[in-house]
Amino acid sequence: MQRRTLFAAAVAGVLATGGLTACGDSPNAGNRNAGGGSFLTVGMPNGPQTENHNPFLTTSAAWSLGYRWMIYEPLLMWNPVKPAEPSKPWLATGAEWTSDYKKVTITVRDNATWSDGQKVTGADVAFTFQLAKDNEAINTAATPYEAISANGNTVTVTFTRSMFVYKDKWLGQSPIVPKHIWEKVADPSKDANKNPVGSGPYTLKSFTPQTTTVSVRTEGYWQALPQVKELRYTSYTDNNAQTTALADGSNEWSFVFIPNYKTVFIGKNPEHYKVWAPPVLGVHGLFFNTANKPFDDPRLRQAVNLVVNREDIFQQAEGGYFHPLIDSVTGLPSPAGDAFIAPEFQGKKHAVDVAAAKKLLAEAGYKLEGGTLKDPGGNPVTLDLTDPSGWSDYQTSLEIVKSNLAEIGIAATVDKANQDAWFRNVEEGKFGATVRWTNGGSTPYDIYQTVMDGKLLKPIGTAAPGGNFGRFSNAPATAALEAYANATTEAARSDALRTVQKIFVEQVPMIPLGADNVGMAYSTKNWVGWPDDSNPYGAGQPNQPNAIDVVLHLKPAGS
Repeated sequence: MQRRTLFAAAVAGVLATGGLTACGDSPNAGNRNAGGGSFLTVGMPNGPQTENHNPFLTTSAAWSLGYRWMIYEPLLMWNPVKPAEPSKPWLATGAEWTSDYKKVTITVRDNATWSDGQKVTGADVAFTFQLAKDNEAINTAATPYEAISANGNTVTVTFTRSMFVYKDKWLGQSPIVPKHIWEKVADPSKDANKNPVGSGPYTLKSFTPQTTTVSVRTEGYWQALPQVKELRYTSYTDNNAQTTALADGSNEWSFVFIPNYKTVFIGKNPEHYKVWAPPVLGVHGLFFNTANKPFDDPRLRQAVNLVVNREDIFQQAEGGYFHPLIDSVTGLPSPAGDAFIAPEFQGKKHAVDVAAAKKLLAEAGYKLEGGTLKDPGGNPVTLDLTDPSGWSDYQTSLEIVKSNLAEIGIAATVDKANQDAWFRNVEEGKFGATVRWTNGGSTPYDIYQTVMDGKLLKPIGTAAPGGNFGRFSNAPATAALEAYANATTEAARSDALRTVQKIFVEQVPMIPLGADNVGMAYSTKNWVGWPDDSNPYGAGQPNQPNAIDVVLHLKPAGS
């Protein structure tokens, strides 16, 4: 999941000393919104950037800081905070799918122009998709394109397999580019796109490795222009520097982990400083290597599930906010996943129950001898826990799990791994247990597929970068995931999802700990209209596609 890359760097920065004084204008220097010269300061703790405005590359500054979504736009605006709701029209006025989700007809709005004045057409949209089809390096989601065509403002796309579980992300997270610019680009996976031309309301004004400024267009945008005239992005060196800038008011909008956030950030200006961390359909959890004995035994995994204290992990490792607590036995975050929970699991919550865990183990032939749990063969049960050393939230989580396991006689060790080695070992199945994230999307499919899909199963020693890191082998789970992704009726999807959830609950291939979030730390001193629990109209994270929707909602404070 892309957000972990950012979070890893941010968490590592928590341990660093020192800070960075933000450059540029400070919002503390009077009411800068007076007279119409309004700007908003945006920050990310991603370090110095290289000039690259390519909207397709995860390594570009435009992707890292998020301003690609101010210049380029998706066809529809999908809200990951409320994933079950339909996406709203954006650069397209609508998209009609066939029942098997292998074909879509898109209607591109007829009143949009590129920032150089040329009209946005269906040919631009078709060209963008063809560009991805022809260039694997920018087809980051491996979208299974088959045929792509345009007729005026109507675009038709067919696929080699069902797009049901991917359609919202595809339509909502694919930046559309102008054909008349990009058809001249020799290699779209390497071009720095120094003079970006997009359909969004902003154009590039200036760039340095630390700061990027985009300015609002003067004309030609297809809807009312935002009231924020400039967005001034700063890429701070680390988490501490970003947090300092938020606390002193020189930065107003960021996605960053802030330990002790109520004191460090909100307490500096309780009236205006806010944190919003809405859960989405992505999970951080404890993956077991189910190929290792005795953790190939689901009864042992069930017992561990009964003793892991999620509340302690939420409060101590995640600052009481960053990865929202998951308590549904299905592993689905609430409220994002509520609509997908099977009837038999509605209202069923996790609860720590050490006595029940011990009873379960005894019935399964395990024996607790002198504080040591022994498997039915008489061998002591041990578990190696591993995560990168710099990921402080995960390391804290592992220490809590280690303590929890001791209550049922399992001796655990915690490995503070090298990050590169950890990625390699987890993908190759060379670990005991690890805290890791799942993929996320508009349905629970992405979560369960990451954990349980037999199509991703690889032998120990062979990398499985797509998922099933724990080598979970369960043919009914694989079949149910396939059935869910390819079903043509809601009833069939519900039946398949019910099977998937039943296997997940009973087999415990992974213990869900907390939800992913697409929230923000922000200030209402100068700007109001931000999404929050009372109006969760989109993701708050400034490098998500919803960022442009957020900016369009903003109004000067007191206006």
